[in-house]
Amino acid sequence: MHVTIFQNVPFDQLQVGMEAEVRRLCVADDLYVFAHASGNLNPMHLPHEDGDKDGKPEAVAPSFWVGSLISAVLGNNLPGPGTLYKSQNLKFLGRAHAGDELIAKVKLIHKGDARSAIFETTVSLTDGTLLVEGEAEVIAPATSESFDIHDVPGLTVESHRHFDKLLDMTADLPATRMAVVAPEEPNSLRGAMMAAEHNLITPILLGDQDKIRTTAKELGMSLDGIELIHCATHREAAQLAVTMVREARASAIMKGHLHTDDLLRPILSSNGGLKTGRRLSHIFVMDVPGLDHLLMVSDAAINIAPDLPTKVDIVQNAIDLAISLGIETPKVGVLSAVETVNPKIPSTLDAAALSKMADRDQIKGGIVDGPLAMDNAVSLTAAKTKGLRGVVAGHAEILVVPNLESGNMLAKELTFIAHAEAAGVVIGARCPIVLNSRSDSDKSRLASCAVAALHAKRAREIT
Repeated sequence: MHVTIFQNVPFDQLQVGMEAEVRRLCVADDLYVFAHASGNLNPMHLPHEDGDKDGKPEAVAPSFWVGSLISAVLGNNLPGPGTLYKSQNLKFLGRAHAGDELIAKVKLIHKGDARSAIFETTVSLTDGTLLVEGEAEVIAPATSESFDIHDVPGLTVESHRHFDKLLDMTADLPATRMAVVAPEEPNSLRGAMMAAEHNLITPILLGDQDKIRTTAKELGMSLDGIELIHCATHREAAQLAVTMVREARASAIMKGHLHTDDLLRPILSSNGGLKTGRRLSHIFVMDVPGLDHLLMVSDAAINIAPDLPTKVDIVQNAIDLAISLGIETPKVGVLSAVETVNPKIPSTLDAAALSKMADRDQIKGGIVDGPLAMDNAVSLTAAKTKGLRGVVAGHAEILVVPNLESGNMLAKELTFIAHAEAAGVVIGARCPIVLNSRSDSDKSRLASCAVAALHAKRAREIT
């Protein structure tokens, strides 16, 4: 059972020979937290994105972080809450790394005056290898005290490992030929060029040649070897992108500095467009710190007030994309304000219908459940409290929202309050379409291209 209440041993109850220990698995987040808390940003102590590849040394846990495990035993276990340090001497005999399980031990060897207590202290690996040894002198508590670990605020390390994995998944793929429409300002051009540098895409720049070259000069980027086709207007550039996809000269499209409507108009054209018979929908692919899987939100940018048939396509598009990203059987939570069907709330009726349609294979490839409120879609505790059963409640990987407004607000709340990174793509056309926002980070832009590349790869395999 996980201990949440720590109870101390007052000075008058301490006896020479008493021992206590804690076991702690060293993880990468420990190294990041210590770096920020101490200000020690020594790269030897920070995990590398590519592990120990390319000859880079494996990150070494800071010795004082290892030594701090001794204070955890003294402060939590023996003597426990109320203990104050007087002195500590340490000798460092070895090094720890992320993934090592460490054992910190203390043993009382002397009781002195004024509640002074001296402990023999060690930290070792589970195989007995000694990493730290020394002695600590503390002032032991005079009275019985305890504390609940839940009284201490938790920490979330802001990292985006799920996007790192997406980028790793594209490492062996050939670069996707991507028509970049109107990259005529710094953000849009930098995103395309950065993706090219990472071999995610081979960009084909469509737009005003002079503006694109001027922007590249402002960014200090060379366009040598990059295909650049002059288009006098945004409409002409968007139409050319569609033509290139139809002629198999490009496998994806990226939005640059133009209105989304201007980009989508030729894509949705009944004469020479890229429609497939399924409604287009936008999908945010989100890397949320603290969440152990990618989270997808749809639709937050295309369909304003989708009816049931449109929602069927929204769900199917999201499932198809999730499978492209390596999620074998995506779990879809269809959101509403409540988790029960209420005829006065139309979104609950749609959610129930979508769930049943998936049961009857009218929606394929995923598990769909709804209606679900946001809390019981993503929190297993909330789902259990509401008595919800099934594999989706508490574990949703895809969130289907009632309308564009709620989806847009949800995605931006996750981005700006929960510090998520968000990739954005449009699915349902003959190729994926990358929609970047001007506020997107470099990581988001790269991830959007990775998502498009992985989906384009699956589309080629299917056809």
